[in-house]
Amino acid sequence: MATRVSIQGYEGSFHQVAAQQFFGKQVEVIPCATFREVVKIASSKKDSEGGVMAIENSIAGSILPNYNLLQKSNLQVVGEVYLQIRQNLLVNPGVQLEDIREVHSHPMAILQCLDYLEKFNWKLVETEDTALSAKYIHQKHHKHAAAIASKLAADLFELEVLAPNIHTMRNNYTRFLILQHKDLAVEIVDANKASVNFHTDHSRGSLAKVLTRIADGGINLSKLQSFPIPGSDWQYSFHADMEFDSLEQFQDVMREIEPLTVSLQVYGIYKNGK
Repeated sequence: MATRVSIQGYEGSFHQVAAQQFFGKQVEVIPCATFREVVKIASSKKDSEGGVMAIENSIAGSILPNYNLLQKSNLQVVGEVYLQIRQNLLVNPGVQLEDIREVHSHPMAILQCLDYLEKFNWKLVETEDTALSAKYIHQKHHKHAAAIASKLAADLFELEVLAPNIHTMRNNYTRFLILQHKDLAVEIVDANKASVNFHTDHSRGSLAKVLTRIADGGINLSKLQSFPIPGSDWQYSFHADMEFDSLEQFQDVMREIEPLTVSLQVYGIYKNGK
């Protein structure tokens, strides 16, 4: 039986590409309209075996609401995928460049490809999803419209890649977290990364003390993101991604910093996806 995971977006989206990269081509995806729905379905052992959720992009930055969803869930991070976002111009078979009058895609995808699109006098049509645009072009048998989407979307909807890699920024990566219900998650062999949330008593130097212990323990802090604590008077919690050489090293550092924090929560211990 294929692994079932929830994803944000539709079949052919970059979330599905990330799911296939982690679980394999046979993974069954459950499309969701929102990230909140992704977490809800991933949290249900009856409905799925987990979920795939974008957490940050190398150009746009962190997706802050998703950290909040993770914090409030019963999910654990069991892996990550760094996916290079490659945008392609897709058309129905036989359609040529001179036939195109309009291009459909998500506003962000259109923005990523403006340098290419501005070479032509095409109408740009914004939609809610790249893969949904590809599906629409296929279903309507459009002879004068194209979509911007993934190669996977082209394969799923029998479209041709008329122009590959039309995005302007070549170094565009999205990081996806692989999530599972805590009851399903198993210990990851050779884990070398962890995602942690903590907050201090906000006295002078309290954060510096925690960061010093992390550094002294030989752990690389690859990400530190602050979040306001709801209902507090300008107090913050911190999400930290830590890279380490051994699980024992990580556990030692956790024991070192726990007395320096008011709250300390480990979201997951997993293998670095880079």
